[in-house]
Amino acid sequence: MNFGGVFNAAGNVLDQVTGKNQFSKQTIRGTVVLVKKNVYDINSIVGSAADGVLELLGQGVTLQLVSADNADPANENGGKLGKLASLENWNLTFTPPIIAGSDTLYKVSFEWDEELGTPGAIIIRNNHADEFFLKTITLEDVPGKGRIHFHCYSWVYPDKRYKKPRVFFSNKTYLPHEMPAPLRKYREEDLVALRGDGKGELKYGDRVYDYAVYNDLGSPDWGAQYSRPVLGGSAEHPYPRRGRTSRPPSRTDPNTESRYFLPPPLVIGNIYIPRDEQFGHLKKSDFVAFALKSLVHSVIPAIETFVNLTPNEYDSYKEVDNLYFNGLPIPADAINKLASNIPFEMISESLRTDGRQLLKFPIPQVIQERSNPTAWRTDEEFAREMLAGLNPVVIRLLKEFPPTSDLDPQVYGDHSSSITKEHIEYNLDGLSVEEALGSNRLFILDHHDSIMTYLRRINDNTSSKAYASRTILFLRGDETLKPVVIELSLPHPEGDKSGAVNKVFTPADHGVEGSIWQLAKGYVAVNDSGYHQLVSHWLNTHAVLEPFVIATNRQLSVVHPIYKLLHPHFRDTMTINALARELLVNADGVIEANFYQRKYAMEWSAEVYKSWNFTEQALPNDLKKRGIAVEDANSPYGLQLLIKDYPYAVDGLKIWFAIEKWARDYCSLYYKSDEMVQQDPELQAWWKELREVGHGDKKDEPWWPKMQTREELIESCTIVIWIASALHAAVNFGQYAYAGYFPNRPSISRRFMPEKGTPEYAELEKNPEKAFFRTMSTQFQSLVVTAVVEILSNHASDEVYLGQRAGEWTVDEAPVAAFKAFNNRLAEIEGEILNLNNDKKLKNRVGPVNVPYTLLYPTSDLGITGKGIPNSISI
Repeated sequence: MNFGGVFNAAGNVLDQVTGKNQFSKQTIRGTVVLVKKNVYDINSIVGSAADGVLELLGQGVTLQLVSADNADPANENGGKLGKLASLENWNLTFTPPIIAGSDTLYKVSFEWDEELGTPGAIIIRNNHADEFFLKTITLEDVPGKGRIHFHCYSWVYPDKRYKKPRVFFSNKTYLPHEMPAPLRKYREEDLVALRGDGKGELKYGDRVYDYAVYNDLGSPDWGAQYSRPVLGGSAEHPYPRRGRTSRPPSRTDPNTESRYFLPPPLVIGNIYIPRDEQFGHLKKSDFVAFALKSLVHSVIPAIETFVNLTPNEYDSYKEVDNLYFNGLPIPADAINKLASNIPFEMISESLRTDGRQLLKFPIPQVIQERSNPTAWRTDEEFAREMLAGLNPVVIRLLKEFPPTSDLDPQVYGDHSSSITKEHIEYNLDGLSVEEALGSNRLFILDHHDSIMTYLRRINDNTSSKAYASRTILFLRGDETLKPVVIELSLPHPEGDKSGAVNKVFTPADHGVEGSIWQLAKGYVAVNDSGYHQLVSHWLNTHAVLEPFVIATNRQLSVVHPIYKLLHPHFRDTMTINALARELLVNADGVIEANFYQRKYAMEWSAEVYKSWNFTEQALPNDLKKRGIAVEDANSPYGLQLLIKDYPYAVDGLKIWFAIEKWARDYCSLYYKSDEMVQQDPELQAWWKELREVGHGDKKDEPWWPKMQTREELIESCTIVIWIASALHAAVNFGQYAYAGYFPNRPSISRRFMPEKGTPEYAELEKNPEKAFFRTMSTQFQSLVVTAVVEILSNHASDEVYLGQRAGEWTVDEAPVAAFKAFNNRLAEIEGEILNLNNDKKLKNRVGPVNVPYTLLYPTSDLGITGKGIPNSISI
């Protein structure tokens, strides 16, 4: 029996008899939309049965209105509370048992009187055994107000899990000083709960956001070879902070967090991540499906290598092509063995979500054009991908010749380039080097300094045999680039202070010289692949953004305007980063095993982070720093591109300034002056924590915006949105298109350039394709990378793209109108991109491989599309 309901009814009768309550009572009808714990978790069946029993015992889900108008001294001056109301007919409401993630709608009736006034918040108590995902609460016909909507989108666990019950605010937006006084208590208590106390074990379902250093990459308990240095918290290895998981220290090293070693599909459930940051059902099922498919892709070709004449090696490009065009037969016993090691729930999810053939890789875009199957090998395509490939963020203007080094000569000796005028001047279309420099026609892909500091360790202590590299390119009259020279460098054998040993290679088409040139481009591709994966992709998007996710949830209330602006751009980021730390960037993980930096990969990225600058992540600033753009009042956006046909920059500037306008319009609605920025305590606490904790190793850098003006706020928000959306899309969703065919983007080199008189040189003369495959990634390494980038290049079924938002996120009309204008501008940009790709004069838009540049096309379909800008770093 529900004794609470009996006592409430008795109290109501007494009030009527005594005349205690003189306010007229009315009933407010409400609708609650939630998602019960999905069927992906088989344990939810038990939980659902328990919930039904609890409902019969009167222990259901209750809601309580909180007044935004009238405070109650007995409630610590918080808003006056209405009477408890229960969700109606929980046991009678049908939830489809098979369709995981289905919305369920419930009715609720609230008793209201004039003393309560306007409901500004709702307290919800879940007295069930299972959690549920609360989407929305809508009140109809509130006296004097009409409809009031609550945009919740949060997991609600059993009430006993919380120190204070969950509170949800209506979808109005308030700066701290504008918050109705009766609601301020709840606003502050909610932030306290989200911050936690920094102590104790964090459990699945907790809401706490906290920081930790990267001390979870190594596994010293497995042996010394699995130990890795702590990244973050030191001048030697600075790094952004990650989310605290509270796992205990390892047994053999108290400074290293212990790790769980479980099958990949299960691992996320065993790492603490705030519950609202975890994948939703559809996202989780898609991820599992594609991961399973990629496992099959990798396992079966690995079996094939045992019967190959050259185990674990390719002999020709034709063998590689078979993976995509013909597929590989899979023995039934191999499938059965695989299935016996994968939980049934995972297989059933993959079959539901992904019905494509499991035995053959999709054809990467870079080799889809079969009328010219070797177009990817041309010099023009090699250069074009620096402007329109998966790593178009490194190339820069060459300002002096020969190229110079910024390495400290006292530590590293002389690293001057050995490239001379004679190496390139014959290939500059009639210009001298001085004329080419003076007319801004020479560019460089420079992977020298960043690699050289770790190159000796990599080559001496791992199986990699890599070079530092400099590639100089000439800008032709048709705006295409051609590589004119490649310099490969090794540390001097007599020690770092003796400088470098350089070898210079120039273009050739035929004979052994042509094969050597192809190998030289391969070494450059190895360097660019490693830099792309660990810096352009992981560090400069995933890692640097996680502190913003944490600080925003800890310091900005859900009703704060900047929280509402940024929150959509943080979806799933903490989860995908945690997964990466478990499987990809960990000791002996995918990156270490398959990219040239090997065990030094993450440590090396910490070295690069030393030069990271938040303000330089703004696209206009980045282009100006790299010398690609100069300020020009007569050019669009006030910038003139020195390479006019630079697809990433052209499309990126369109997206950047669309974001900037949206951020400007939005911020200006709430901050009317610089003083309002300065006097916002939540905003100031947010920015202080970002600098001093989230990016604490760089807290004293002079370039940080001071967050004292509205312009600084607009710029900072634009940069955050840009990193989370467009920058990540540009470096992520082209991975399969270009790196899915590994000869185009090898990730590791195992032999140095062959020297005349050696067996390797003789092999290069006799069989250059076989020599290439013996030099670059092994078959197994290439398959692993292909399988992983296939997963990373996929769009999930529940993807939310830039310019899209779920639900009624605010009741304020002006920001809704501004957001609509932002969405309209993005739609215009889509048309502009298509028109540019159809312009035959713009050769870099499509290139020899006939792959249109669409990585910054805002929307996409499901799967591998090579386009689409999700709101957040969600894969």
